[in-house]
Amino acid sequence: MKYITDVLVKPLITEKTNKSTEKLGQYSFIVDMKANKEQIKKAIEVMYNVNVAEISTLRMPAKDKTKFTNKGLSKGTKSAYKKAVVTCKDNQQIDFYGNI
Repeated sequence: MKYITDVLVKPLITEKTNKSTEKLGQYSFIVDMKANKEQIKKAIEVMYNVNVAEISTLRMPAKDKTKFTNKGLSKGTKSAYKKAVVTCKDNQQIDFYGNI
C-alpha cells in the first residue's frame, strides 16, 4: 500500500456493529482486500488517534442477488470485500461523526 488512506475504505455502521461498539468497544471497517493487520492497525492509529489492542479480519464472499422490478427479474452479484473488527485499548473511542 502506498498511502494510509488506501487501506481503509469506509467504516461499517449497522445496527449489529453499533451494539458491539456499545458493549465491547469494537469497531468495524471495510478495508482493502490486500491489506494486512499491521497496515490496518497503523492506518487506524494515525487516522483516529487511538491505540489498537486487537484486530480480527475476515473476507466476506461475493453473493448472487435477484431483484424484482416492474420489468421482470434483474440478476446481479454483490462484490466480495474484506472486513476488519478493531478493539481499542483503555476504553478509547472512535468518533465517526465528530468531523462533519
